[in-house]
Amino acid sequence: MNKSPHGRPQVLAVHEIRALLKRGFDALNAGRTDEAGACCKQILSLAPRTVEAHFLVGLIATEDKLPKVAIQAFGSVTTLDPNHAAGWAHLARVFSRISQPERAADAIESAIKAGTKDPMVQDLIGNVLSLLDDHHGAKEWYSQAVEKDPRSPAFNINLAGSLIFLGQLDEAKAALDRALEISPNIPQAHWRKAGLRRATDHSHLGKLHRLMKKFRRNPDALAFAAYGAGKEHEDLGEWDEAFECFAKGAKAKRQVVEYDEAQEIIFFDTMRDVFTPEWAAREVPGADSDAPIFIVGQPRTGTTLVERIITSHSMVHSAGELQQIRMAIRRLADFDEEGLFPPTLLQAAAEVDPRKIGRSYMRLSKSKRGDLPRFVDKMPVNYLYVPIIAKALPKAKIIHLVRGPMDSCFSSFKQLFAEAYFHSYDLEEMARHHVRYYRLMEYWRELLPGHFLDVKYEDVVSNMEQQARRIIDYLELPWEDACLEFHRQDRAVTTASAVQVREKVHTRSVDRWRKYENQLRPMLDILRAENIVT
Repeated sequence: MNKSPHGRPQVLAVHEIRALLKRGFDALNAGRTDEAGACCKQILSLAPRTVEAHFLVGLIATEDKLPKVAIQAFGSVTTLDPNHAAGWAHLARVFSRISQPERAADAIESAIKAGTKDPMVQDLIGNVLSLLDDHHGAKEWYSQAVEKDPRSPAFNINLAGSLIFLGQLDEAKAALDRALEISPNIPQAHWRKAGLRRATDHSHLGKLHRLMKKFRRNPDALAFAAYGAGKEHEDLGEWDEAFECFAKGAKAKRQVVEYDEAQEIIFFDTMRDVFTPEWAAREVPGADSDAPIFIVGQPRTGTTLVERIITSHSMVHSAGELQQIRMAIRRLADFDEEGLFPPTLLQAAAEVDPRKIGRSYMRLSKSKRGDLPRFVDKMPVNYLYVPIIAKALPKAKIIHLVRGPMDSCFSSFKQLFAEAYFHSYDLEEMARHHVRYYRLMEYWRELLPGHFLDVKYEDVVSNMEQQARRIIDYLELPWEDACLEFHRQDRAVTTASAVQVREKVHTRSVDRWRKYENQLRPMLDILRAENIVT
């Protein structure tokens, strides 16, 4: 404890702590995180067991993207007050954002057990459950928040997102309408509304264009409005106008995401250096399970469509998009470096016993696998780890979705993703990433012949039954006609195609990029130079 100049211990009176806390929270809300941190430091130096000061430190660290500090701070909150629902919920969100779903699930269970009547905490619990792919649970907590505060646009928008994932589109529209009735100029709500149905006129487009002007200096808001407008122009066959909006949205989003292309290049190059023919030739036993089915590839290539075909089978459960392969590798390699593409992770992974990786994956995914004999892990970026999967789980099946490169690239470019695929917001960056992916898959085919099945999106939508039977045969499952009725499923869909996959198969998206051929020239030139597109 600090002492005064006269040697007496200094203490903060309760009213002084409250005043400093108020000043700190006000500073955080105004974006002055340094000032907020100074308030916390002053409180904790003299009153280290002040729960709300630790809580504020966690919020500041979250805002400043310092997950380790946030975990420590919210951990202090929940240690000092085990019934602090908000502390547990924030801790869970940090864990989910750094791909630690098990710890996130434990923390959110503690938040739920603690209980809360605060709609902001109820909404946060819903958010974490959504990140953990529990969309039924998320809907319940979002609904509680809306019931407590029906005039909150944010709570209604979050509820709408959960309802979209669950296929409850009419209810989602109602929630968005409530949000927009309260606050008509929320770009995110208009973006979600644009995605609910095909536009048939310009009635909503006018609002989206007004929002683009209103928020032209706010990149996050502009991205929502521009992508929504692009989607509706495309619905109406207004190709030039659609591309102009997509390009504005992508440019805005690119300003607020951190994409390190140089680091990605090193990561891809390292894969060839690490996973050599000599490495592949090593005879090492893997985990003895034929339950997993991995669906990999680029986003927007039909991965969700094929997953729903497969999981319409009575013996296959949908586990969602799991982080568990990467988690198992990081844990067993004792790897704690941050970043999306750390090359040293690959070097560490190559030295780990594959059987341990497979067993760890099965253990970590246990809560997601369901009770059926087989389950689908539809994490597209697992294409990066095909050799590790092949060694760690040699009886697992891997399906690689392939789509025409231009359609694949453009489909990602015109999609506003939720904190993923940061390479997709620039035509040339998107094309160069696709080249790296394309060459890597060529290498995997050479390195591990016969270890995965290539499935072409265009073949699936043009002859679904033939391809569905081919896929089910590859999985060594008996044929079931239900696999042709995938669009009747009522389970949650958490991808950008949550609305589309509830429709019957169509070919409208095949060669869609040709509507924009002139505007896509920078992308096309790169792919042609690499002989990926002729």
